[in-house]
Amino acid sequence: MSEAASTHVALAKSTRNSAAKHGPTPGGPVDGALLPSLAPLLHEWLPRQRWFAGKGQPVTGFSLVSATEMLPVDGPGPGLIHLLVQVQQPSLSARPADDCYQLLLGVRESLPPLLAPALIGEVTQGPLAGRTVYDGLHDPRLAGLLLERFRRPGSLGPLRFERTAPVPAGLAPRVLDAEQSNSSLVYGDAYILKIFRRVFPGTNPDLELPLALTREGCGRVPAPVAWFEAAAPEPLTLGVLQPFLRGARDGWQLALAALAEGRDFVPEARAVGRATAEVHTALAAALPTPALQGPQTTHLVARMTRRLEAAAQAVPDLVPYVPGLRTSFDAVTALGHQGRDWAAQRIHGDLHLGQTLRADDGFWSLIDFEGEPSRPLPERRRPQPPVRDVAGMLRSFDYAARSHHPWNAEWAARCRAAYCEGYAEASGADPRSEPELLRAHETDKAVYEVLYEARHRPDWLPVPMAAIHRLATAPTA
Repeated sequence: MSEAASTHVALAKSTRNSAAKHGPTPGGPVDGALLPSLAPLLHEWLPRQRWFAGKGQPVTGFSLVSATEMLPVDGPGPGLIHLLVQVQQPSLSARPADDCYQLLLGVRESLPPLLAPALIGEVTQGPLAGRTVYDGLHDPRLAGLLLERFRRPGSLGPLRFERTAPVPAGLAPRVLDAEQSNSSLVYGDAYILKIFRRVFPGTNPDLELPLALTREGCGRVPAPVAWFEAAAPEPLTLGVLQPFLRGARDGWQLALAALAEGRDFVPEARAVGRATAEVHTALAAALPTPALQGPQTTHLVARMTRRLEAAAQAVPDLVPYVPGLRTSFDAVTALGHQGRDWAAQRIHGDLHLGQTLRADDGFWSLIDFEGEPSRPLPERRRPQPPVRDVAGMLRSFDYAARSHHPWNAEWAARCRAAYCEGYAEASGADPRSEPELLRAHETDKAVYEVLYEARHRPDWLPVPMAAIHRLATAPTA
């Protein structure tokens, strides 16, 4: 059974167990008729959301995982219903057929103009007939309720709230619009709450890894202050509250500004390399570090090869480069057959300049340890070679340079070298000392980029295709 399929089976089991154990929360109109009454509205609203993963496939139905009335919906003010809903769609090879989504539905008699963009629709039947439902995160009163739940940790139906430090009251919430696969709320410029929209059985790495780094005393990642999850055979991580790095700018914005001003970015790239190495070192100390040996190497290369073949079928421009690209994978396989092994550990999993923040004092932090949300959670939690993160950052420097006109290839090359130098200074190991493994991971990343750009941003396709040409024609060691 594939990892995607096994994840789906686990969630289906926890769905049945949760429904049997908790059922709809008593004491309000959250009952068995709720989801059918909302289904027509969700059919229209869900596919339009940026964080909905099943775009391009019809929604064929819904099933309820849990429903919790967090604030009464029959009172004079707004009500809040927390839903975990499994969305049924035709099976896709890249992911489970049914994804579970977290919804926080506000309920009002009528919607004030300021909340009009959050509208989901008017309910015509069932327990909420005649009421208006909307995305509750955009309502300051309801968003403030979430913060209050962290101040008083404990259980609410199937939901469980935890914290590691006191949380102040009365912080005004606002929604960040920058998130793609999740939603985020900022409270008083002091904390940021990431709400995971698509949830999976098991602890999300964006909670697990920052907690592990905090235990190791690594200050490169904002330490979780609080979180909440759904009770099931395995917990489903629903949201994480962390300090908000006010005034910090992400590395992508800083790199583009440097290019626009004709400035070098070498000191910044070296500092990001040091920050990456410190995080990797702390993760290796906190969590298991199995060796990547012959069978594991074979499986790693097989997955990369399958992704290459699938991308070439979808993007004809990639086909002429396939033989050259496969040489990078073959080189890793050959070393594995010769008895070579590599260190594996927990890593960031989706590292690029946009996942780094520089504070006003010049200190760099890494954020968003969720990994690539499109990949199954077991895959994202698997120990991997640290050079995978390195490859992602090297590709990010190339992307930044290609975003500027005219293209500044030397700028990217200097940044790539400085990043590796900074990494080596902090860790004692230069990632370029494993050229075969690094090239294979950079190739795999560029192949992913080609497929993504071809599907979503065709005008950007020349950016990864330039890397494809370089990697396919690079001499093997």
